[in-house]
Amino acid sequence: MRRRTLLTGAAALMLAPAFDAMAVSPGRLNRARPGDPTWPEPEAWQGLANRVGGKLIQPKPLFAACADPSQAEACGAVRKQMFNPFFLGDQPAGTQVSGYFKAWTPEPSAYAIEAQSAEDVAQGVIFAREHNLRLVVKGPGHSYLGCSSAPDSLLIWTRPMSEVTVHEAFTPLGGAETVPAVSAGGGALWIDVYHAVSVEAGRYAQGGACCDVGVAGLVQGGGFGSLSKAFGVAGASLLEAEVVTADGRIRTVNAHRDPDLFWALKGGGGGGFAVVTRVTLRTHDLPADFGVLEATFKAPSDEAFKALLDQFLAVYARNLLNPNWGEQVHVQGDNTLDIAMLSQGLSEGEMRAAWRPLLDWVADPSHGVTAATPFTATPIPGRAYWDLRRRADLGLKDVIFDPRPSAPAWRGWWKRDAAQAGVYLHAFDSVWLPRRLLDVDRRAALVDALFDASRAHAVSLYFNKGLAGAPAEAIAAARETPMNPDALDAFALAMVFDGGPPAFQGSPFKPNAMAAQKHADAIDQAMRRLRQAAPGAGSYLAESSFFNENWRRDYWGEHYPRLRRIKARYDPAGLFFTHHGVGSEDWSADGFTRRA
Repeated sequence: MRRRTLLTGAAALMLAPAFDAMAVSPGRLNRARPGDPTWPEPEAWQGLANRVGGKLIQPKPLFAACADPSQAEACGAVRKQMFNPFFLGDQPAGTQVSGYFKAWTPEPSAYAIEAQSAEDVAQGVIFAREHNLRLVVKGPGHSYLGCSSAPDSLLIWTRPMSEVTVHEAFTPLGGAETVPAVSAGGGALWIDVYHAVSVEAGRYAQGGACCDVGVAGLVQGGGFGSLSKAFGVAGASLLEAEVVTADGRIRTVNAHRDPDLFWALKGGGGGGFAVVTRVTLRTHDLPADFGVLEATFKAPSDEAFKALLDQFLAVYARNLLNPNWGEQVHVQGDNTLDIAMLSQGLSEGEMRAAWRPLLDWVADPSHGVTAATPFTATPIPGRAYWDLRRRADLGLKDVIFDPRPSAPAWRGWWKRDAAQAGVYLHAFDSVWLPRRLLDVDRRAALVDALFDASRAHAVSLYFNKGLAGAPAEAIAAARETPMNPDALDAFALAMVFDGGPPAFQGSPFKPNAMAAQKHADAIDQAMRRLRQAAPGAGSYLAESSFFNENWRRDYWGEHYPRLRRIKARYDPAGLFFTHHGVGSEDWSADGFTRRA
């Protein structure tokens, strides 16, 4: 695809209308830091505290108690929760990962507003603008690229804004269509939405697969979930959003009000255009049945493993590339294919029938492939899928519950995701694999690429993070978002990643630089091979490399110039900065110095 020339920062600013509320001073190239003459005096901070009802705090590092021998009990309590993703998200200085090798480490902001309303947010935005501060926005802190952590900054922490409201009939302001919907505060979690929408109301909301991911952040990134092949991306379900823009205005935006900003919020990147204080999403009919399918197949040789991959891809293209299937398989260097997939709308018999050709092939002793773990297909009634307590009654032992006494009874996380809580990332990268690679005349090349890549590092194929095989209406809706169009024709997102135990300052674990470098080199090697099979294919911004030099093209493709113009209109001074966010090329890597 030919990419249009990207606008430079100066050219984009020339396109912006007058923005009298925040004129940009050419001399203000550096944001203020503590100790600078321009840093706000204590009286100014006290004034802000008064305006937000005392909700201004000075966050301490997550493990600050561990630096004080007299705080041994408090230190032990924090260490006990370091693998609890809900605990991490509930801390002002918490982040869901503990850093990224050679990229970033978590550091608390100088001050934080524990925002409980859009008015609190507006006060913080106005204060940051007036005092030329580095501003950072965080909900549960689920950013692999470190976008929700910045030292010497003012943090607007939206996690306390966690209310969820289900609407039987919702009409966006200025609109005429009335649809079932759900509204969620800027800090709400997807498990809370699923509990309210699916368990209690019997509807379905398209969101993230991980229970602890923030609703607003996922939507702003585009938002893939387990069943995106059926219901599209979360950003396409957005009906309306309440936001605070860089001028301090509280706006309700939708397809009729500030439609350009509304479009940018559906995949233009979290924290880059405004602070989102509430989203309202369309809900869908709840599938009558879900199904969890698991198996692990082991090949005795490299050639047998290639044959297994070829057979699996053939069955996937014929029986599974459709709205009924989502989730993942892992191609591992020990010639193992680990399968963990999810179905919707199928009975147990229909699930098994779809996989029968592969199971028959594996059962043929001439191929030498064995089932390291048995094939299982477990049906789940639609209303029970997100009722995590009921899953155990159905024979599923795949959930860890939040053990804190204050936690809602329905909150838990998947055991498969347990290693992600607090992980110190060594490297992470992704690429969309176009559907054409599954064609009979191209499949052998895809098999070779997956096999070669797995010799360097295990490769995960997330079939729900590509929309090939989705209904036409889901693809059309995703086309009206800023996401890279490569996602629309991808049968899967290939991801390669690795990490170590939590490396928060004060935790008992320390980063292993040798292991991290080894993994980073292996991941780079694996991704080079995958990109040879899919040259020019884009990458999913929420799950990608911190060091991606082609981020504008890979994240947004042909949509970047339009996003740049919208950024210039609503945030000409670049108050909202995130790593590899729209307009970040105008700033130094830390977001403190505007480039000349």
